[in-house]
Amino acid sequence: MSKQFTPNNPLPQEAPVPDEIATFSEAVEAEIDAHLAKYPLKRSAILPLMFIVQRERGYLDKPGVAYLADRLGVRVTDIWEVATFYSMINTEPVGKYHLQVCRTLSCKIVGADKITEHCKSRLGIKPGETSEDGQFSLSEVECLGSCGTAPMMQIGFDYYENLTPEKVDELIEQCRSNQLSNGVR
Repeated sequence: MSKQFTPNNPLPQEAPVPDEIATFSEAVEAEIDAHLAKYPLKRSAILPLMFIVQRERGYLDKPGVAYLADRLGVRVTDIWEVATFYSMINTEPVGKYHLQVCRTLSCKIVGADKITEHCKSRLGIKPGETSEDGQFSLSEVECLGSCGTAPMMQIGFDYYENLTPEKVDELIEQCRSNQLSNGVR
């Protein structure tokens, strides 16, 4: 049985409670401070800080959002507005390897549907689901900006282009054998 998650990052049903604020190690706090020092307006550090919170917590959860709002001096809704805009920010748990297949026209014309179907078949999950072992999540996403090398998918922060079912099989095997980065930077 696969686990369901909601793709495309909708707003959570409940706003985080202010006393649910994430805490981080001194090393992570120092990394956050270094990012904040780069920007004249703290709010400008929102994306790099979201990636740090996501890396540390697995996804951008309510306590992580409350932490960011507090550190950046913004409203919780400001954090959710940004988080739900970007497909690389996960507002719900996803698998260790999040396969995001581009579904827009350029990819669709050259076989993105076949790639998605192949992933479904190989992983035993549909878009919006996570494998029972927590290793893989599958999503269809809007344009990833690699139209000239379609069909393509993103795993973590990395692009895989000119895909064929055989290339997808290789990528899945590399993930299973931990030879492929899971996108943590």
